[in-house]
Amino acid sequence: MKVNGIDYRTVWMEGSRVFMVQQNLLPFEFSIHICQDYESTCHAIRTMIVRGAGAIGAAAGFAMAQAFMQNSRERSADFLAKAKTDIEATRPTARNLFYAVDRVFNAGLQSVEHAIIEAQQIADEDAESSLAIGSFGNELIRDGYAIETHCNAGWLAFVDYGTALSPVYHAHETGKEIFVYVDETRPRSQGARLTAWELNNAGIPHVIVPDNAGAHLMSLGKIDMMIVGADRIALNGDVANKIGTLEKAIAARYFGIPFYVAAPLSTMDPECASGEDIFLEERSQDEVTYQTGPDESGHLRTVQVCSPGSEAINPAFDITPASLITGIITEKGVINADEFAGKEE
Repeated sequence: MKVNGIDYRTVWMEGSRVFMVQQNLLPFEFSIHICQDYESTCHAIRTMIVRGAGAIGAAAGFAMAQAFMQNSRERSADFLAKAKTDIEATRPTARNLFYAVDRVFNAGLQSVEHAIIEAQQIADEDAESSLAIGSFGNELIRDGYAIETHCNAGWLAFVDYGTALSPVYHAHETGKEIFVYVDETRPRSQGARLTAWELNNAGIPHVIVPDNAGAHLMSLGKIDMMIVGADRIALNGDVANKIGTLEKAIAARYFGIPFYVAAPLSTMDPECASGEDIFLEERSQDEVTYQTGPDESGHLRTVQVCSPGSEAINPAFDITPASLITGIITEKGVINADEFAGKEE
């Protein structure tokens, strides 16, 4: 994606350093964060400097390659095993993270160079898959459609193009008149902060809506379809995605609105028979009770927005059963969710 006329990927590696868009500062400031070693890349994944299924996967692959580079002299199996465990512990729900780490780790057992090549290949495949998802998804979008999204599964969530937003970008580029209703996606507001920033940057008409307005908008006939991303997909087609996705899927089914999930096949977990087998990450309650934004001078400040002394819970993901999903848009085409198993080829 172009930002200020310059083409960027969300995450990339140069030499032994990993570069990434600093997503915690968006939409108020665009800057590039640099990770010098695998430990700092782990920190960036854990603290959501980089976030989104594909971007997490690419960053994790680069982190594993960094570990092999750091270990090139010592050749310590214990160091590599610890690094692998450290990386996998950063965001445990994201399937792409484990997929990337395994591939780079196995390649690195041949040589450090193989690890670096494999990590770059994973990033390139992620961008290519996202582009293909956009092409297939565009075929589902009619001229004049209003599309609702949840969370951010756009360029920022992947190496490039994104998944849920890739069909939107393709539709816009092919001249279709579309409008996007952007769920704010509390508590971290990835929709209001990131998806809206992306769409504004691309010149696509949109509006931010409160998370609890989706069913109301559907009841008024304002939504033609929903497209969301996925962090992990079970063999039976159940999908783990940002908290609140399940509610939107239920509302969409009630009002007869097509509900699509956009994700590369690498998001499918062959070890998860159903959504019940997916570990769901819970994050700090501070993400619920505090919000960050610029003050009058433009400096970012964090303020408490909830009752002082009250506890909060912060489940990061929920499971949407395959029965509520119209289809899964992959780089190979659109697949019915209940037929997803065995469709890797």
